[in-house]
Amino acid sequence: MSDFSTARQKMVDGQVRPSDVTDPRILDAMLAVPREAFVPDSQRALAYLDLDLDVSEAGAAKRFLIKPVVTAKMLQAAEIAETDNVLVVGCASGYAAAVAATLASRVTATESDGALAAKASDVLAKLGFGNVTVRTAAAADGDETNAPYDVIVLAGATEIVPDRLYRQLRDGGRLVGVFAISKPPRAMIVTHSHADFGDRALFDATVPVLPGLQRPPAFVF
Repeated sequence: MSDFSTARQKMVDGQVRPSDVTDPRILDAMLAVPREAFVPDSQRALAYLDLDLDVSEAGAAKRFLIKPVVTAKMLQAAEIAETDNVLVVGCASGYAAAVAATLASRVTATESDGALAAKASDVLAKLGFGNVTVRTAAAADGDETNAPYDVIVLAGATEIVPDRLYRQLRDGGRLVGVFAISKPPRAMIVTHSHADFGDRALFDATVPVLPGLQRPPAFVF
């Protein structure tokens, strides 16, 4: 077993399973997807730590792969079916999109940083994830091309209500993400039912806010 395979097993056994992630499909996906492929070479040794891992290019806006446990718990709550059409918002270098792609029929992933989106597309293609399409788009915009979606996953936090993303959900669809609108930040699931949207708190979590989903600056007199 390679060092990375051992680290991947330790991540699942030491971080993911003890955090009440019991869905075998999620566990198998986390064991199968090589997280080290989605981080810069200089960060590979950190790929399986319980960290929000900086994958941004030098001089670019900070972008992160959020903690593996948060990713796993949100995907479990979303209950992704094999036939589902999924949108991953703020995919960064593509790791969350890859894990979702092992669970779903089709994944659309958006990333506001064009260079990072291109890198994500390249890595996903090299790993054989032919059911993922990566597009450069602002987080708040989502992607209407392949909407409506059964599941939308925010691969980061939001400080605002992402209304435009809500409108891209299919009736019965679910959106999962960390909502930092109030304190403490919480992972939430939002369900679209007819013309209404209901939400339910899942667990407390702190992850970096996605660019474009920040709270507007307050006016100071």
